[in-house]
Amino acid sequence: MADAGKLETLAKLVRYYILRMTTKAGSGHPTSSLSATDIMVALFFEKLRFDLKNPQNPNNDRVIFSKGHASPLVYALYRAAGVLTDKEIDAYRTFGSELEGHPNPRFKYADVATGSLGQGLAIGVGMSLALKREFQIPNTKYQIPNVYVLMGDSETAEGSVWEAIELASYYKLDNLVGICDVNRLGQSQETMLGWNIDTYKERIEAFGWEAIVCDGHNFEEILDALSRVGNTNGKPLAIIARTIKGKGVSFLEDKEGWHGKALSEDDLEKALNELGEIDRQIRGEIVGPVSSIKYQVSRKNTKYKILNTKYKLGEEVATRRAFGEALVELGKIDERIVVLDAEVKNSTYTEFFMDKFPKRSFEAFIAEQAMAGTALGMSKLGKIPFAATFAAFWTRAYDQIRMGAYSTANVKFVGSHAGVSIGEDGPSQMGLEDFSMFRSVFGSVVLCPGDAVSTWKLTQAAAEYEGLVYMRTNRPATPVIYSQSEEFKVGGSKVVRFSQKDRLTITACGVTLIEAIKASDELKKEGIDVRVIDAYSIKPIDEVGLKKAAKETSNLIITVEDHYPEGGLGDAVLNVFSNEPKVKIYKMAVYKMPMSGKPQELLDYEGISARAIVAKIKEIL
Repeated sequence: MADAGKLETLAKLVRYYILRMTTKAGSGHPTSSLSATDIMVALFFEKLRFDLKNPQNPNNDRVIFSKGHASPLVYALYRAAGVLTDKEIDAYRTFGSELEGHPNPRFKYADVATGSLGQGLAIGVGMSLALKREFQIPNTKYQIPNVYVLMGDSETAEGSVWEAIELASYYKLDNLVGICDVNRLGQSQETMLGWNIDTYKERIEAFGWEAIVCDGHNFEEILDALSRVGNTNGKPLAIIARTIKGKGVSFLEDKEGWHGKALSEDDLEKALNELGEIDRQIRGEIVGPVSSIKYQVSRKNTKYKILNTKYKLGEEVATRRAFGEALVELGKIDERIVVLDAEVKNSTYTEFFMDKFPKRSFEAFIAEQAMAGTALGMSKLGKIPFAATFAAFWTRAYDQIRMGAYSTANVKFVGSHAGVSIGEDGPSQMGLEDFSMFRSVFGSVVLCPGDAVSTWKLTQAAAEYEGLVYMRTNRPATPVIYSQSEEFKVGGSKVVRFSQKDRLTITACGVTLIEAIKASDELKKEGIDVRVIDAYSIKPIDEVGLKKAAKETSNLIITVEDHYPEGGLGDAVLNVFSNEPKVKIYKMAVYKMPMSGKPQELLDYEGISARAIVAKIKEIL
């Protein structure tokens, strides 16, 4: 039986720490934290099953603070639980402190980085899916861990929230609990719905959730709502809490102009006088996990036995198909590999894996933002997600990808149908920004294989690599140029045409690699020798190999890519030689607005075909 009196005492203590740390820091979001204090105190100290000594225990419930600006509440709760010290919370927001302005995995109790609003629920979907699939073992009655996501009412204006709500309902995630802190006030004005709690309830129930409304400051009502966790018969649970921003301090309560504003020392004194006597000795108790399932969340790098491909030299194979076939082979030897697709699996060829391993396959439908967040959530529970769609459509999930990097995501993003080489579909379908986008993400790897063998081997390399990887695959079939014995690694390159008389180096990847080879062979017939480098690893790029080639080929390099000139392969090569003015670099890329047409017509039109490369080299030489 819950002790409401103790919860009220703990809530007062948590409010004290919220006000103390934000005032000392001179910044932060105390009012947003105060509104959610009561419901989170009840969750942490009455419902949560969590091993404080082992945050990565796979049996733990998970808590995601999607409203990441409520970080003072996060740290105050753990202070009240006794795992943080006064010294640590007093360092809040200071340089070097793990208690940052918005939580991220530098703080060991935060699985993911939050703060870009509207993303936490999709991450929760991924965690819930991973836990349900892992714990659903025949003839056992393990209690599946729950995933709790605290959201602010403002962030429900984000479409990404509703993408996640749809997916949660579709997958019947009854171990997922969304808690919405409806405190009425956003950053600059009242939210779209204010305190119209009934509308929140109607909307989320329309998506197939069970929704409960409660007074977010009444412990009896909060505990009654939390009692529904695990008893929703296949439905996710939404707890819609009506709260007051700044609750507990009269001059902050429901007042505009206080968002993201810390109290002065004088105001802090007034606020603490209102709170009254604080029991600094009381500690909140968090119950340990109930389940004892033995599966392990492995985060160790894996080196797979080299997988032999089935492709023959000269055979025409689309790299997107080779990717799908390689995934199946990897799936046979590593059960951590899971696949998500945005309802284009018969084009990305993830359908091969999804047909073979349905329990490790997840259809995200046309909801790329939710797919990126779901993949991140799965990766934090030890899965190795491959998430695939057309390269062009990853742009709409850029924020989720960016935040994934701050969450130390181990996710493999795959974009097919890239560049003008896709042909007749036209520019809306042509991923021409993907290299630039993924190169700009912190710590990312960007790969672009040119044939089936390199695709197969780089899919393996992506799975082995611990971190965020993007790989581009192509729509048109291209000839196999590598033997099965070739090896490919992150940060490498291949010299595919070479002579001692090479006068210039062509650096290319993907479809344009094949065009570069054609151009080199054509020029050789005319007595002009040029080197061709397959820069399949665009980030990190093979600096040593490029510098060697430049030195041996008159310091002349041409880059050719089926991508806009900004931020792609050409710029990656330019960076290598930024301090070497003797090296001349010529960038061939997509400079014109694309249009529908045959792939070859478009390559010629954009000046990145074999014919255009030949003409450019003759002009230079």
